[in-house]
Amino acid sequence: MENFASLLHGFSVALTTYHIALMIVGVLLGILVGVLPGLGAPNGVSLLLPLTFTMDPVSAIILLTSMYWGALFGGSTTSILFNIPGEPSSVATTFDGYPMAKQGQAAQALTLAFLSAGFGALVGVILITVLSGWVAKFALKFSSPEYFAVYFLAFASFVGLGGTSPFKTIVSLGLGFAFAAVGMDTVSGALRLTYGFSDLLGGISFLIAVIGLFGIGELMLTMEEGLRFDGIRARVRPRDVIKTIATMPRYWVALLRSSAIGCWMGITPGGPTAASFMSYGLAKRLSRRRDGFGKGEPEGVVAPETADHAAGSSAILPMLALGVPGSATAAVMMGGLMIWGLNPGPMLFIERPDFVWGLIASMYLGNIVAVLVVLTTIPLFASILRIPFAIIGPIIVVVCFIGAYTVAGRSFDLWLALVFGLVGYLFKKLDYPIAPLVLAMVLGDKAEDAFRQSMIMSRGSLSIFWSNGLVGTLITLGLVLAFWPLVSAALRKRAKSDASSVIA
Repeated sequence: MENFASLLHGFSVALTTYHIALMIVGVLLGILVGVLPGLGAPNGVSLLLPLTFTMDPVSAIILLTSMYWGALFGGSTTSILFNIPGEPSSVATTFDGYPMAKQGQAAQALTLAFLSAGFGALVGVILITVLSGWVAKFALKFSSPEYFAVYFLAFASFVGLGGTSPFKTIVSLGLGFAFAAVGMDTVSGALRLTYGFSDLLGGISFLIAVIGLFGIGELMLTMEEGLRFDGIRARVRPRDVIKTIATMPRYWVALLRSSAIGCWMGITPGGPTAASFMSYGLAKRLSRRRDGFGKGEPEGVVAPETADHAAGSSAILPMLALGVPGSATAAVMMGGLMIWGLNPGPMLFIERPDFVWGLIASMYLGNIVAVLVVLTTIPLFASILRIPFAIIGPIIVVVCFIGAYTVAGRSFDLWLALVFGLVGYLFKKLDYPIAPLVLAMVLGDKAEDAFRQSMIMSRGSLSIFWSNGLVGTLITLGLVLAFWPLVSAALRKRAKSDASSVIA
């Protein structure tokens, strides 16, 4: 009941003409970012972030989250009409969305995708509304050891649950920690990893890293693939929307199952991409129409879109309540909060309840606005992709470099963005995950400070991380996740040897 009263207060903060206008602008910019190859939600949010420095934090976060929703919708549009996922999390949508479009069902596929996405996002926001206050109160019991244990658990979750090679994840995390350590040590005042460059004394801005990794790196990959955009023309009419809404109840099982998968993967570091693939795989395995998957089955659009948006919205929960982002975009937003002078975590609910509940209320409104806007602007944004890439590509490069320069007004940052672009390109080519690197850059300093404070409290004894049940449980769970790939490999090997001995 307390959360409901807080939410009503949040609506009084968010429901203004100015904020509604910001939602519409944010969604439109997000759709553009999602449609254009080489951009994407993390890069789009990081490019927009410098423009919010002079804004009120509530207005700024509404603009950024609205852009995020729009980017997810934009990625779905290109997946269905062009067979080109604008976002990594939209790849699974191409499997049945594009075949539906080729069969003349583009309007139905797009409407199914947007309505499912809206449903998934709504479930994620309801989860945040119900759990955020409880999680924040629980986290108020935390001191330095507990905070380090939470950060350690987040890093270990990427290793154990990330879905990619554990070795590659550890390399990505290690590089992120190294980049976070560059500059002046806040405790001793010593210089670390500056190599004589005075421009590195203040450290490396994670915004520059994100612009390079997700913007320039993706663009290099797109240039190498030589993309041609030969899409299917589509126009969504009101009667198409009404007819598709009437068919939605038949997919209620897929909607609920995919929402649950998305919320879980959003709270943990699995992320929207893993959620969409997992949801599609389960839908295909459990559906009575499994033979139609890959050939234009509507449930193959509903499942990944629902999970994608449920994960995207619920990733905000750990960022707000614990200061641990659940996705790369949430990590960029968390960096924005820190730049605005706000500290994500349980104290934010006490010190700035207007900000927290204004944001949560705006997520309800923003997703409704996003669905309405994207349904009416599909033809416009789809036509952008018919512009030759030789024109779009240079424009994206210019936008990325302008964004990098506006962070601190230093030409050195342009070179840094280019270096991170090369790193992002190599990561994509070698199939290394980028999200752990971004997470380590954002949380590296906070984790280091929490560890140092814990060591000071215990006079250098690691036993402090098992000094009470809470911190001991978190650290033990983190160790289990960190070593889970080794344990699971050993179990598989043993099961294989047992099976061969039985056969013999």
